[in-house]
Amino acid sequence: MSANDKPLILQSDLTVVLETAHPSFQQMRDRLLPFAELVKSPEYLHTYRLSPVSVWNAAATGLDADEVLAFLRENSRYGMPANFETEIRTWFDRCGVFKLEKSEQEDFLCLRASRPKVLKELHHDPELAELFESVDLEAGTGLLGRGKRGLLKHRFIKLGYPVQDVAGYVEGSPLPVALREECVSGMPFHLRPYQNQAVEAFHRGGSLLGGSGVIVLPCGGGKTVVGMAAMAAVGAHTLVLTPNTVALRQWRKELLDKTHLTDDQIGEYSGESKEIRPVTLTTYQILTYRRGKDQDFVHFDLFSKGSWGLIIYDEVHLLPAPVFRATAEIQARRRLGLTATLVREDGKEDEVFCLIGPKRYDAPWKDLERRGFIATVQCTEVRVDMEEEYRVQYLAATRRRKFRLAAENPAKVEALQALLGKHRGERILIIGQYISQLTHLHGELRVPLITGRMPNPERERLYQAFRNGEVSTLLVSKVGNFAIDLPDANVAIQVSGTFGSRQEEAQRLGRILRPKSDGGGASFYSVVTEGTVDQEYAEKRQRFLTEQGYSYAILPAEALSEESLSEQA
Repeated sequence: MSANDKPLILQSDLTVVLETAHPSFQQMRDRLLPFAELVKSPEYLHTYRLSPVSVWNAAATGLDADEVLAFLRENSRYGMPANFETEIRTWFDRCGVFKLEKSEQEDFLCLRASRPKVLKELHHDPELAELFESVDLEAGTGLLGRGKRGLLKHRFIKLGYPVQDVAGYVEGSPLPVALREECVSGMPFHLRPYQNQAVEAFHRGGSLLGGSGVIVLPCGGGKTVVGMAAMAAVGAHTLVLTPNTVALRQWRKELLDKTHLTDDQIGEYSGESKEIRPVTLTTYQILTYRRGKDQDFVHFDLFSKGSWGLIIYDEVHLLPAPVFRATAEIQARRRLGLTATLVREDGKEDEVFCLIGPKRYDAPWKDLERRGFIATVQCTEVRVDMEEEYRVQYLAATRRRKFRLAAENPAKVEALQALLGKHRGERILIIGQYISQLTHLHGELRVPLITGRMPNPERERLYQAFRNGEVSTLLVSKVGNFAIDLPDANVAIQVSGTFGSRQEEAQRLGRILRPKSDGGGASFYSVVTEGTVDQEYAEKRQRFLTEQGYSYAILPAEALSEESLSEQA
């Protein structure tokens, strides 16, 4: 391959540009994914960015600087900018500078620097200095109280250095957890190869090198199963944090179906119940509850109430900022984060890295699709126009108001009806951001609507009716973004979203990723208003899925209507 034919363009701002039309596009995308993040994805050129956290996560999975640089150099069209190698080697090199170990003094931990000069320089930072009980800057060591373990790692990450934590864990009260070979329902059950690999990458045979970190699997890839297998590997009392009560109940159902745990061994700590048992399931909402803005979080003591040997953070990308504070105080517990995406819209990926742990395993979505573990999905962006009178109102609005107007464009109703006609008889989820929009659609379409205000029993009744085939179409608000077990849903239509939330786009597509009983594929539609901020934010939302290998076909609403009429004829 001549230099001009090579696929990558390396830029001095640590970004990498890849042409989507290049013959080796898919191969290059898959090779970039472990150490770089997609930041721009227009039709012809995709731009990836390397950052300290993306490189440190790559290092945690076993990549090294030589491998990354050799790949980039081999495939770079115009060579490598001078600062590129320097920055990448620096970030990889920083992974091994600081190590946190047990100390001979029982109440303390010892930080060791492989290069004492670096500790001497960083010790000038007052927030870092006050965390040490004593420091020998010439030897590159420092003593700190066990309770400051998380605070130290957090401060170091902010100063640009990850800390390798091998100080060990509290074992917690023992709890044998055995996975079934056959589900209670009678279906055979076994871990898929990649699920086994994920658990091994996290646990590492119980060594100090394992026990904390994040497993990244697509929605429908069996993250809950990986969590249960990790519980079996650790064999101790476990606290499971979930996004909401629906997810909590789903965990309970899965534990009873696929492990030999009994009902009385599993407790629910929620707004409705306050049980603490060997396996306790709770929600982020209950943990972040407080009576007033200036009050303490009422339930944070749950972290210390049980003799936990493992804490599982389900959908860790949704972890509320206050829970990071509690997590900083429990670094002696094994911690497992489960997520479909490490993307956080608040930019706190570094806090997940240092307080939950680095990425231990990441299964590319398209790889699991090729192997039949998740459904094949066709993504389509349907672009609708805006009536002239409505557009005048849109043009006079503030940017935030413009987004709301474009998202709730009445013209979306006709496009939605055409899609429902196209997929008549299939299992359809219509997902939206705004309750007013969904309420209007509920009246227009005469299909059930589920929102966060609906009591859980009624919500579950409708989900069960959908599973049974009694209801073929559901309207759902943001509560439909995650933790719904609807394996036969094969069409998702997004009518509005949360600005440019990449994690939300991934979660919504995830509602239809479970393999279908008939072996068929699925369809994901995003209905947007053309030429508005709705379309602009849609492109941002799609970025993560584009990085995973999905592409969006662009379809004007008129073409959809013509197709529907043609089919009826």
